[in-house]
Amino acid sequence: MRVLTAVAASLAATLALSACGSAEPDDSSAPAGSASAGEVTSLVVGASPVPHAKILEFVRDNLAEEAGLEIEIREFDDYVLPNEALASEELDANYFQHQPYLESQIEEKGYEFTAGEGVHIEPLKVFSDKHDSIDAIPDGATIVITNDVSNQYRGLKLLEKAGLLTDVPDGATVLTLTDAENPKGLKFEETQPEVVVQQLSDPAVDAAVINANFILTAGLDPSEAIESEEVEGNPYANMLVWRTGDDNPGVQKLEELLHSQEVADFIAETWPSGDVIPGNA
Repeated sequence: MRVLTAVAASLAATLALSACGSAEPDDSSAPAGSASAGEVTSLVVGASPVPHAKILEFVRDNLAEEAGLEIEIREFDDYVLPNEALASEELDANYFQHQPYLESQIEEKGYEFTAGEGVHIEPLKVFSDKHDSIDAIPDGATIVITNDVSNQYRGLKLLEKAGLLTDVPDGATVLTLTDAENPKGLKFEETQPEVVVQQLSDPAVDAAVINANFILTAGLDPSEAIESEEVEGNPYANMLVWRTGDDNPGVQKLEELLHSQEVADFIAETWPSGDVIPGNA
C-alpha cells in the first residue's frame, strides 16, 4: 500500500511539472500576421509551373516561415488534373485558374470549390510563325485554339478585337460561329491548351491563340505576339482555389500572403514587360 501511495505521489508530481512545462507561451508581442511560436501549418498546393509555381516559391522562401506555413508545391502541366487532385484531397488548394474557367468546371463536374480574389492576370496572346502582323492573316487561315470552353471564348473575343471576327456573342465557340461572325472564313483547329504552343511551328498553321503561362513555359518572347489581350476590365485574373468548407487555416494565410505587397512587387520585378500583371483588373 505504501508503494502504491508513493507511486501515486510521484505520478502526481510528474503530471504537475508536465502541465507547467506545456503552458502556451505569451505571444502577445508577435508581429501582426505572424504565427505564434511553434505553430506550423502544412499545405500542399498544385500550380502551373510558370508563373504560379514561381510565385508560390517566392512565398515559400520569403514569407511562409513567419506566417507559420510549410508549403509543398506540386506542378501540373495541364488544366484538368489540378482540380481533380483538389477534389480528391490530394491538394489543399490549387493556383492556376481564373473565375470563368472555374465556373465551367464546377458546372461540368460538380466540384464544390471556393475561390479567393484575383492575384494576377496573364494576357492571352496570338502568335504566328508565318505572319508578321495580325492584318496579314489571310482569308481561310488556320488558327489553333484551346478546346476548353472558357478560354476558347476568351480567344475568340481576342480575335474579334484584332478584327478577324465580328460581333462574337457571349458563350460562342468555334462550332457556333456563323458566317457573319467569321467573315474571313477562318478555320479552327482545337486542341488541349498545353498543346497549342506546340502547333505553332506546323506549316499548315497561320496563327495560334496561346495562354500566357504556356507562352512563358515554352520560352516564347511575349513581345513577338501579333496581338495581345487588354488588361483593363479583364475578368481572367488567376486565383487561389480550395474545397468549400475546408477549415485548414493555412489556406487563408496563403490567400493573404498572395495579396501582399511583397508578392505584387515580386511579380512586377520578375515580369517587367507585363507578361504577368499583379492585381485584379
